[in-house]
Amino acid sequence: MGHDVRFVILPVIFLLSVLPVAQAAVSVTDDVGHELRLTGPAQRIVSLAPHVTELLFSAGAGGRIVGVVDYSDYPPAARALPRVGSYNAVDMERILALRPDLVIAWASGNPPALIEQLRSLGLTVFLSEPRSLEGVASNLERLGRLAGTQLTAQPAADGFRQRLADLRARYAGRTPVSVFYQVWHRPLTTINGKQLISKVIRLCGGRNVFADLPALAPKLDIEAVLMADPQAIIAGVSKPGDSVWQQDWLRWTQLRAVKNHHLISIPADFLQRHTLRILDGAEQLCEGLDEVRAAGR
Repeated sequence: MGHDVRFVILPVIFLLSVLPVAQAAVSVTDDVGHELRLTGPAQRIVSLAPHVTELLFSAGAGGRIVGVVDYSDYPPAARALPRVGSYNAVDMERILALRPDLVIAWASGNPPALIEQLRSLGLTVFLSEPRSLEGVASNLERLGRLAGTQLTAQPAADGFRQRLADLRARYAGRTPVSVFYQVWHRPLTTINGKQLISKVIRLCGGRNVFADLPALAPKLDIEAVLMADPQAIIAGVSKPGDSVWQQDWLRWTQLRAVKNHHLISIPADFLQRHTLRILDGAEQLCEGLDEVRAAGR
């Protein structure tokens, strides 16, 4: 009889405001069109690609990651996370022992058989494969929803979109520059027009000379590059200032890119990982192509 109803109602209001957020079901569609449903935000996540690990940290979900693959080294905190193998050969028992409620895989990098095995074991798998610059922001938002960290993920995605819009406005209408992008030298490997790096080249007013090839990462012989005769050759490098790759090209003096010293190095992690840092790589690539234009060759 003499109870103050405020002491009853206030805790109830508090619980009603908190419980729906903590227990709300999550539904998203991954990059290959599969719809995923979780009973609540993921608490234990395994990442099967370095770019996924980096995106999870950017989305505020670094604290939810319980396992990663080799080369997951950014941000520095990722280096301390337990390893479950490489992108193409994982320790399945190790993954199961980590009891993940979500596995995030790389659609074009992890073997299809591996992904099917994960699903056959009852694990929920999200496939990440940004094929556009907007797709990076979209991945960030969806990872934030899956982990319940939207308050971090959304501002990061919005900032990425604004920075992208600024770059598009700055480089719109530039004179086209023909570009060969070297992913690897032995075997000589490039990218086609569907790969995200090609979209960065286009953002900067460049033209990927092998955009029309059917494979996402086609292997070439040197004759194909000689016939295409690009104005610029760009390569991702593992260390700043690494110019060893350029030595391989110096003997091909008939190439315009070689003759005019338009061999451009960009940190590989900036362009070859589909993360927020891809716009750091884009800025460097755009500046490099502007130098080619300024030279008039």
